[in-house]
Amino acid sequence: MELDIVLLSRAQFALTIMFHYLFPPLSIGLGLNMVIMEGLWLRTGERRYEAMARFWTRIFAVNFAVGVASGIVMEFQFGTNWSTYSRFVGDVFGSALAAEGIFAFFLESGFLAVLVFGWDRVGRRMHFFATTMVFCGSVFSSVWIVIANSWQHTPAGHVLVEHEGAMRAEIVDFWAMVFNPSSMHRLGHVLLGAFILGGFFVMSISAWYILQRRHEDFAKRSFVIGLIVASLASWGELVSGHAQAQMVAREQPAKLAAFEGHWTTTDEPTGLWLFGWPDEEAQTVRYGVEIPALLTFLVHTDFETPVPGLDQIPKRDRPPVVVPFVSYHVMIGLGTAFIGLTALAGFLLWRKRLFETRWLLWVFVFAVIGPYVANQAGWVATEVGRQPWVVYGLLRTKDAVSKVVPGEQVLGSLVLFSVAYLALFALWLFVINEKVRHGPTEPEDDPRDEVGLLAAAIGARQRGASLTATEEEN
Repeated sequence: MELDIVLLSRAQFALTIMFHYLFPPLSIGLGLNMVIMEGLWLRTGERRYEAMARFWTRIFAVNFAVGVASGIVMEFQFGTNWSTYSRFVGDVFGSALAAEGIFAFFLESGFLAVLVFGWDRVGRRMHFFATTMVFCGSVFSSVWIVIANSWQHTPAGHVLVEHEGAMRAEIVDFWAMVFNPSSMHRLGHVLLGAFILGGFFVMSISAWYILQRRHEDFAKRSFVIGLIVASLASWGELVSGHAQAQMVAREQPAKLAAFEGHWTTTDEPTGLWLFGWPDEEAQTVRYGVEIPALLTFLVHTDFETPVPGLDQIPKRDRPPVVVPFVSYHVMIGLGTAFIGLTALAGFLLWRKRLFETRWLLWVFVFAVIGPYVANQAGWVATEVGRQPWVVYGLLRTKDAVSKVVPGEQVLGSLVLFSVAYLALFALWLFVINEKVRHGPTEPEDDPRDEVGLLAAAIGARQRGASLTATEEEN
C-alpha cells in the first residue's frame, strides 16, 4: 500500500506545532504575571512579592527551555517535508523570521540569564527591567510568528515571480505584508489566549497550595493576581473573537461557513449553531441547537443580510467541516466558561468567601486544562479551515510538499518524534511537579531580607523605648 505523503507530512507538522504550542503561550502569560509580581515588590518593598516572583521564575525557566527545544524542529521541516512551500514563501518568511531573531530572540536570550541567575547579582530595578524585557521578547516573538502565519491566510504586499521554472512570492511592500488583513486581529487573539493560560496556570497551583494549607499567604496573593489577569483577558478575548470572526467573514468566507456548519445560502438571515455534529454527506448539523439570525447579526450587525454558505465556493476549494466546526465550538464554549468562572471567583473574592469555597478551588486546580485545550482548538480550527490551501488562494497544500521524500521516511520520523515528545513532555511534567512540591521560599526563611531586618530593628527599638518608659514610671 502506497503511503499518502501529503497526509503524513501534515500529521507530522501538526504534531510538532501542537506540541510546541503547549509552551510559548505559558511563557507569555506567566511572564506577564511575573512582571506584575516583581513590580509590586519594587513598589512596596515587601519580600513576599519577591518570593512570588522567584518561584514563578523557576517555573518559567523550565517551560522556556522546553519551548525552545521543541520549536527548533519545526523550522527543519520546512526544508525537508515542505521544500516546495519553502521556495514559494521563502522571501516572505525570511524577512519575518529575521525580524523575530533581531527584535525578539536576542532580547529574550540577552536578558534571560539576568532574570534567572541575577537575583543576588543585580539590583532590584535592573532585575525588574530584565524580567520586563524577557516578557517583551516573548511577545515580540509571537508578533513575527503570527505575522508570517497570517500572511498565509490573507496574503498581501507581494508579487508572484517565476524563478527556475517555479513560482515564488516576493515582497514588494514590507509593511503591507506585516499589516495584512488578518495579522493584527490574530495577534490580539493569540496574546489574550496566552494571558488567559498564564492566569489560570497561576490560579491552578495557588489553589492547590490553599487546599493543602501550604504557603497560604503566597498562594492567595498569587491567586488574586492570576484571577485579575485571566478575568481581563477573558473579556478581552470575547471582543477580539468577535472582531476576528467578522474579518474571517470578509477575507475567508469558506472558513467561516465551515466554522458554522453553513452549507446552503438562502435569502433568510443566517442562524448560529450553539453546538451539534456536522454531517458532511447530508450537509446538515445533527443534534444541534441553533439561534435564528444570530450569525447574520454578528457578521453584518443587522438581521437581514444572509451569510454566504459553502455552496458559493467551488467544491475543490472547500475546507472540511467536521474538524473546524468542532474545534471552533470547543474554543468558543471554553472561552465562555472562562468568563463565567472568573466572574464567579471575582464575586466570591469581593464577598471574602473565595478561599473558603473549597469546591471552586478544586475546579481551578484542574481548570488550567481548559486554556490549553482552547489554544490548541483555536489553531486547529484556523489551520484546517484554511484547507485545501497552504497559502490561501495561491498554493495548495498537496502541491507544497517535498517531491523526493518517501512516505516511509516521513512515517518513521513521525513515530520517532512522537516518542521523543512523549518523553520530553513527561520530563516537563516531572520537573514542574518537583518545583511545585518544593514550593516557594518563604520571606522569613531568607537571611538577606533587608526589609525584614529593618522592621525587626525598628520593632526592637520601639520595645526598648517602651521598656525604658515603663521603668521610669516605676
